[in-house]
Amino acid sequence: MAATNARITVLGLGTGDEDQLTLGVWKKLQAASGAGAKLFLRTKDHPMVAMLDANNVKYDTFDNTYVQHATFEEVYESIAEELMRLAASESAEILYAVPGHPMVAEYTVQLLKERCPAQSISLQIMGGESFLDQAFLRFGFDPIEGFQLLDATSLSRYTLNPKLHTVIGQVYDTYTASDLKISLMDVYPDEYRVVVGHSLGVAGQEQIIEVPLYELDHVKGYGNLSLVWVPASTRDEDHYRSFGRLHEIVAILRSPEGCPWDREQTHESLRKNLIEEAYEVLETIDEDDPEHMCEELGDLLLQVMLHAQMEEEVGTFTAYDVIAMLNEKLIRRHPHVFGENKAEDADEALVNWNAMKAEEKRKKGIDVTKQSVLDGVPRELPGLMKALKLQKKAAAVGFDWSALEDVLAKLDEELGELRQAIAAEGEGAAQERVSELGDVLFSLVNVARFLKIDPEEAIAKTNLKFVRRFSYIEEQLRLRGQSFEQTDLLEMETYWQAAKKVAE
Repeated sequence: MAATNARITVLGLGTGDEDQLTLGVWKKLQAASGAGAKLFLRTKDHPMVAMLDANNVKYDTFDNTYVQHATFEEVYESIAEELMRLAASESAEILYAVPGHPMVAEYTVQLLKERCPAQSISLQIMGGESFLDQAFLRFGFDPIEGFQLLDATSLSRYTLNPKLHTVIGQVYDTYTASDLKISLMDVYPDEYRVVVGHSLGVAGQEQIIEVPLYELDHVKGYGNLSLVWVPASTRDEDHYRSFGRLHEIVAILRSPEGCPWDREQTHESLRKNLIEEAYEVLETIDEDDPEHMCEELGDLLLQVMLHAQMEEEVGTFTAYDVIAMLNEKLIRRHPHVFGENKAEDADEALVNWNAMKAEEKRKKGIDVTKQSVLDGVPRELPGLMKALKLQKKAAAVGFDWSALEDVLAKLDEELGELRQAIAAEGEGAAQERVSELGDVLFSLVNVARFLKIDPEEAIAKTNLKFVRRFSYIEEQLRLRGQSFEQTDLLEMETYWQAAKKVAE
């Protein structure tokens, strides 16, 4: 239980220039020489400490705490707890001095703000000059143009915005600068010009160094008073990696001042494009061509953006709504990742997924007990893929063959019926052949399912194999100066057999 007069006063030491230290803070620091207050510095590694020493101001520091813990978070937790313990047990006021401004990049102060009220400890915060004041002055930009302050030790590419001036603190050493460089290079070009500032505003110690981004960790002198400034970019290509720019471009294309072709498109007119782009992505997967895949995935994403933009124009939803709904669904359907559930393997994960889908339907007022087991299979799926999905759904409730031999026997039966349909004549014979061929294909999909082979993947590989072998025939005919009209099936079969040996 804290004493009734327990109090902590946090003081900002500023950036290191004595002339910028506020009078109120200096009076409080001087009070530490008497019996009514005790002064603790987060660290002695600050230019203002020389002034304290010169004026015989007594203090203790928490520098040893940095040695005792493995992470900065543990250090700051330890400092905050110790300050509150001292405030509760000492009759004197506890003064806690930190570099810069107490409310800028000072995690210990945030911890004190959160925890002091619960322990009935009075907390006062007295500001000092922030390193941001010197950054705006020395780097020479106006923050109203757009500005963000980030921590080098917890930087994420998702927080970076090339349109804003970015000041990055906590660049303690070369290792931190190296990690920072890698993160920045996810968003900015390797040659992008950045500025390193050491001890800004401190006479005789200040250094301002401009380098290309790829040399950021080559700069010497990183320490507690180091900053990195990444200037805002006005070059369009520096924003190509942002989703916002993609959304903006698509909106421009669909605008009255945009592209006539894009403006004319509708959901219906782009249906075939969406399917074609999806298949072109599949082709790059079969070709094992990452560079081509990257391009084709972009084309597929464009189709998504165009459809979303059409809906945004009529006010139903936007591309950002699509993303929000997807993010929410991914988190909701993965309780074994984002919640309390567990999943040891893919089968358990699938059980979780299906359970969440069923729960979502119940919340929408859908009676899942009245739904067909086969519901949920898209109508427009390719035939083999749709057959496989239908069979899997039926098998999940026990409507399935018990062994592969039974499936093969069924295939033989369907082939026999197809032969009979081929031999039949008269009205309806053609339609019967279509029906029986469909049964054969459906049975073949069943065989693939029992063999755990994706029939679409199998036929895709065979198609590629056919193209390679047939291309070999064409090549051999060209080498001999022949055309298809000048050869016969026997000669082509000879080349085909040769292709099986050399064109695989």
